[in-house]
Amino acid sequence: MNDLLFSVFPNENFVDIGLYQYGWEHCAPAHSFGPAARNHYIFHYVISGTGTLMADNSAGETITYQVKSGHGFMLFPGHINTYIADTDFPWEYTWVEFDGLRAKEIVETAGLSPDHPVYHSHSADLRQKMMEEMLYISHNSQESSFHLIGHTWLFLDYFMRSAETVRMKQDGSIRDFYIKEALSFIEQNFQNDISIEDIAACCGLNRSYFGKIFHDTIGRSPQEFLISYRMTKAAELLKITALSIADIGNAVGYPNQLHFSRAFKNVYGMSPRNWRMKNRLVEKKPPVRK
Repeated sequence: MNDLLFSVFPNENFVDIGLYQYGWEHCAPAHSFGPAARNHYIFHYVISGTGTLMADNSAGETITYQVKSGHGFMLFPGHINTYIADTDFPWEYTWVEFDGLRAKEIVETAGLSPDHPVYHSHSADLRQKMMEEMLYISHNSQESSFHLIGHTWLFLDYFMRSAETVRMKQDGSIRDFYIKEALSFIEQNFQNDISIEDIAACCGLNRSYFGKIFHDTIGRSPQEFLISYRMTKAAELLKITALSIADIGNAVGYPNQLHFSRAFKNVYGMSPRNWRMKNRLVEKKPPVRK
């Protein structure tokens, strides 16, 4: 068996949770990575051995953690990290890099944050199932995008349930209900002329309070989320259909083509027409060792 498995996910058009890269490695003694900051969440689960994580907390201070088998660690977007395998008992780990509109909520539900990046499980059974899902993803990169995303959701389910804190179970229930109601309303009405007031009203909340709990949970404002959701749907239509730019804009809630093109360019850095020309066919990126 090789000492390293590494794959890059070929499709990034999943809205709630996207998969970026994943793998498994039995590290050489003192093997290190970093210091570096990542663009997405990366969770490492340590199967055997031990190592050291040096991670910046929310105040920008570098904290050192010893991480051993049965534990894990989360790398947070924009935070600098270095991790080093032990000299005598180097770790073997599997990892998954993910992100999306639900990522922040999932990680927080598990009780992890830049101030608490180390994963501890209260259930050996759930932890084992989580590891099995991570290894399945790592060993089955040839499967379809939807197949791998399905197993990513299973991994995240076991991840949350094995690590979620009592505090989140008690305090998060009402807030979670409001956020789920809001997300469901957006998913069903994004193509219509809806406002943030409309979304707040569906939850029975005033706009100010709704905006605060939405941002605290999702990590972006309701307006940013709505625009991002619409543009992701637009990108999917540009990629897989022959609909005109105007028809696609109208399908995602922008009857004015100019307004749609401007919003799309703000998110993707290019016009819808240019994005379609560049992305009409999916190009698989060659693996790059992590």
